[in-house]
Amino acid sequence: MVIEATELPGAAGGAAGADSTYRAALCVERRTDPARRSGHTPPVVAEARGESAEALLESLYPIASDNVAVAQRILLWQAANRATS
Repeated sequence: MVIEATELPGAAGGAAGADSTYRAALCVERRTDPARRSGHTPPVVAEARGESAEALLESLYPIASDNVAVAQRILLWQAANRATS
């Protein structure tokens, strides 16, 4: 279930979601990157666990609403995926 979705610079989009087990993930769809096309799973750049959906959003929203924080998380995701490839 997507709770919050937003447009990011460079024609990208982000979404934060939560399920009934109170886990959430912040995914960033990088549509401007040629390697990120339809059919691929968007990168998960942050995850959270909490006692309520509100706690999860409070944890992830500061990242999702800050372009620099999103960019930093994407760089970390890219580095981690290069290391495992």
